[in-house]
Amino acid sequence: MSAIALKNARIVDPSQDLDAQGDIVVADGLVAACGSASIPADAREIDCTGKLVIPGLVDARVFVGEPGAEHRETIASVSHAAAAGGVTSLIMMPDTTPPIDDVALVEFVLRTAREQACVNIFPSAALTKRLEGRELTEFGLLRDAGAVMLTNGRQPVGNALVLRRAMTYARDFGLVVACETQDEHLAAQGVMNEGLFASWLGLEGVPREAEVIPLERDLRLAALTGAHYHAAKISTSDSVDTIRAARARGATVTCGVSINHLSLNENDIGEYRTFFRLSPPLRGEDDRRAMVEAIASGDIDIIVSSHDPQDVDTKRHPFADAADGAVGLETMLAAALRLHHSGDVSLPRLIDAMSTRPAHIFGLDCGTLKPGSRADLAIVDPDEPWIVSKEELKSRSKNTPFEDARFQGRVTATMVAGSFVYEAD
Repeated sequence: MSAIALKNARIVDPSQDLDAQGDIVVADGLVAACGSASIPADAREIDCTGKLVIPGLVDARVFVGEPGAEHRETIASVSHAAAAGGVTSLIMMPDTTPPIDDVALVEFVLRTAREQACVNIFPSAALTKRLEGRELTEFGLLRDAGAVMLTNGRQPVGNALVLRRAMTYARDFGLVVACETQDEHLAAQGVMNEGLFASWLGLEGVPREAEVIPLERDLRLAALTGAHYHAAKISTSDSVDTIRAARARGATVTCGVSINHLSLNENDIGEYRTFFRLSPPLRGEDDRRAMVEAIASGDIDIIVSSHDPQDVDTKRHPFADAADGAVGLETMLAAALRLHHSGDVSLPRLIDAMSTRPAHIFGLDCGTLKPGSRADLAIVDPDEPWIVSKEELKSRSKNTPFEDARFQGRVTATMVAGSFVYEAD
């Protein structure tokens, strides 16, 4: 295979603290040179003037229907949606039917991904059997089979003793424990952020305390056990303050936020638009601004799409009865670029939060353009205007809160292991 030379690009690679004009040479599936490069005579040259070349995005929170709900999303279809969004690696959540809680299912995901997916798919595994929060899974066997993270996905672990034991064992096996924090009783009837707007709509609210109370408990357990704890998806300023305090006490803690909570607030729900029903719910503007500032400062480590495909049968209901969740792989980068264009977050920090940093947290061999690394990258036109059309989404499900949104910045090509897996028309 002849080499490929990406010429005259703005290369943004936080793993090398690199933000400069230059060339990238790809050969034999690897990055052969990055920055100042000598172009081989037989290389296929691609002019990237005016474009960014970045490490492929690494999305650490992606729900997939397969096995059990292939009508929503398969491993193959999610990979094509990822490629269209510049995502070259993703961590698949264990909330499938059945849940990914044994070695055979981890092997099924890896085998299916190897045969059918066009991007790298890394399975996570359930903390507890059947995601029920009672009996721990076999952490060592799951890790050896290929699981890269332990999580109960959407399900909180209500029993503190179970979670303490899980963190203790996970620490010994070198695995990250990732949890979504939501008190099941405080949030039981809620469908949107608790406040004046929820009252106007006549909908039950989820208080901000439903997130920070279990988060505080989890962080205390992380400090007690010495485990690496990852708060999967926070949404309030109180949660950021709590994580800062835990870090000050010496706990090994990281955290993420969904692109939805950086881009949208509760007012976007409008007149009961169910594509905006999410968990945790979209918060007020003050919390959204706090999330943006925390990404800029690095207090929040990573951005996730929280891609959660739902079909029309689960979304075409009154708001209170619709399912939580939205697709997001194809719009994550474009939505994040809004923060760059507005001057709220620097471009290198955005790419760090969506590529280099998640790869580092979960120990994945990606998120870099260093010479010798696998050539997983995205070419991006940072200024191309486009409008999201749900009919053009690659995902099998179309429940995007960004339907008809106007973006500035779009992925034009995505490469995995040196081969193009997506090229815009």
